Amino acid sequence: MDVKAAITRADGTTEDITLLCRIDTLDEVDYYLHGGILHYVLRRMMAEED
Repeated sequence: MDVKAAITRADGTTEDITLLCRIDTLDEVDYYLHGGILHYVLRRMMAEED
């Protein structure tokens, strides 16, 4: 999947680039579905407390 990124340099100039987003492992699929690794880890930690 292509994603767009904007680079803003210290001098204030900007550049738009396209990056390739790759999901290579099942763990990465889980991270993506949870909205990122932080959300994934926090949800797992909360589930372990129950």
